[in-house]
Amino acid sequence: MVDGLRKGLTSYGDAGFSLFLRKAFIKAMGYSDDALSRPIVGITNTYSDYNPCHGNVPQIIEAVKRGVMLSGAMPMVFPTISIAESFAFPTSMYLRNLMAMDTEEMIRAQPMDAVIVIGGCDKTLPAQIMAAVSADLPTVVIPVGPMVVGHHKGEVLGACTDCRRLWAKYRAGEIDDVEIEAVNGRLAPSVGTCMVMGTASTMACITEALGLSLPMSATIPAPHAERFRSAEASGRVAAAMAKAKGPKPSELLTPASFRNAQVVLQAIGGSTNGLIHLTAIANRTRHRVDLEAFDKLGREVPVLIDLKPSGEHYMEHFHHAGGVPKLMVQLGDLIDLDAKTITGQTLRDVVADAEEVPGQDAIRPRDNPIKSEGAMAVLHGNLAPRGAVIKQSAASPKLLQHTGRAVVFESVEDMTLRVDDPDLDVNADDVLVLRNAGPKGAPGMPEAGYLPIPKKLARGGVKDMVRISDARMSGTAFGTIVLHITPESAVGGPLALVRNGDMVRLDVAKRSIDLLVDETELAKRRAALAPAVTPEWARRGYAHLFNETILQADEGCDFDFMRGQGRT
Repeated sequence: MVDGLRKGLTSYGDAGFSLFLRKAFIKAMGYSDDALSRPIVGITNTYSDYNPCHGNVPQIIEAVKRGVMLSGAMPMVFPTISIAESFAFPTSMYLRNLMAMDTEEMIRAQPMDAVIVIGGCDKTLPAQIMAAVSADLPTVVIPVGPMVVGHHKGEVLGACTDCRRLWAKYRAGEIDDVEIEAVNGRLAPSVGTCMVMGTASTMACITEALGLSLPMSATIPAPHAERFRSAEASGRVAAAMAKAKGPKPSELLTPASFRNAQVVLQAIGGSTNGLIHLTAIANRTRHRVDLEAFDKLGREVPVLIDLKPSGEHYMEHFHHAGGVPKLMVQLGDLIDLDAKTITGQTLRDVVADAEEVPGQDAIRPRDNPIKSEGAMAVLHGNLAPRGAVIKQSAASPKLLQHTGRAVVFESVEDMTLRVDDPDLDVNADDVLVLRNAGPKGAPGMPEAGYLPIPKKLARGGVKDMVRISDARMSGTAFGTIVLHITPESAVGGPLALVRNGDMVRLDVAKRSIDLLVDETELAKRRAALAPAVTPEWARRGYAHLFNETILQADEGCDFDFMRGQGRT
């Protein structure tokens, strides 16, 4: 028995009157009694003129509605917050939890028997899944899909790995104003998310691995007709879930499915942001992501997807090679194929239907990987007592064991003002250190961990340096960059103690990041730290809630009161 329009009646003290009033007003939209008697599938609308990643959402919604109605259910579209990475101040991560709360409360507040969430740009999919997990209503996730590739002077371009690479060339004087302007118009040739393995693509692949979206949905290019056929099929699945009242996220998100997601995250050369988001999603359930176990997987799971920034191809090549189902074929016994999906199938069924594409080289076999170890390594040491992350698959091998002199920037603003100063005391062997860029310190833990190479070094041919911070980094970026240092400097973490000229040692093989200063000196510096003061920006509204309750990176940067209660 579905609830339909009877679900979650507004409280007037008379349930019959509540239903009568609800029907009276919704009939103003022109709905018939037949339509209103059907199971209801809610559909989130995250379209916005500020969000080019979601530019195909109106077409996706129309396809979804078609699928829902063809299956005898009633689609009801409702708006939520829309977050676009390059348009959100101070950073999209600052708004992720707000979107999660908005989406969860709208799912709870309005009558629906199942919900379809449509997202893509970096923080939208994790926010929606966090919401779906907490609301625990049957949910289908539809990624908007990646852009198609661009072209410039015979070269294939991808936002935003090539954004960063070509901008670095511009900073180094290798590209002039005219050419960088031409590049600017060619990097994003269609709507959709970045067509490299950035955070958006990473989260779409993780979502498919979790069983929350249809097979192949992670990789279908945003403008392709197949994207809209997949949306129609998603509508059909959601209608079936509405009638059956399941499966719910709590039935699909198991220890096995979370492990599968972590395996895929490592194998695709995924964004470091993916680990934060997956941790936040798990923390909304009874389960948890264990950083030591994740790092162990990184030693066992090779990178098999030849895709920028860890490899050479783009998302459409991954798709045409067979997508996530074909990747799971190659991963073999590293994937638990008994994990269930929204369709009622297991991953074993999905893998059995994976396409064999002769001659494709975007998805490698396990005996011929892009990298012998996974995308990410988790580091510990006196600089990161609760952990830090490096995307080793997109780092310079020669810098993975490195000791250098610290060049410290106090904040993103300080770094912006001084990094290109010709008088900055810096050389290629130094370690660039950015602090006060974490969840509280920035706020919102911006993607500032990709510190630019100082201009005077870039113009001398330096392409990479060791860079460390309590910030995040776009999954599209390349470099030897240590991120998510926890606890962050703004709450008194050891990063706050680093001074210019201190020696810092990185050893990825040993999974260590250390400040080579004796403990007696560090204790003196710790005692001299100024007490924390609530900043002006955090004294009202959402900013106050954020500042008072935000968790650290190792706990997913969710609000402390949003975590699930049980643990396994």
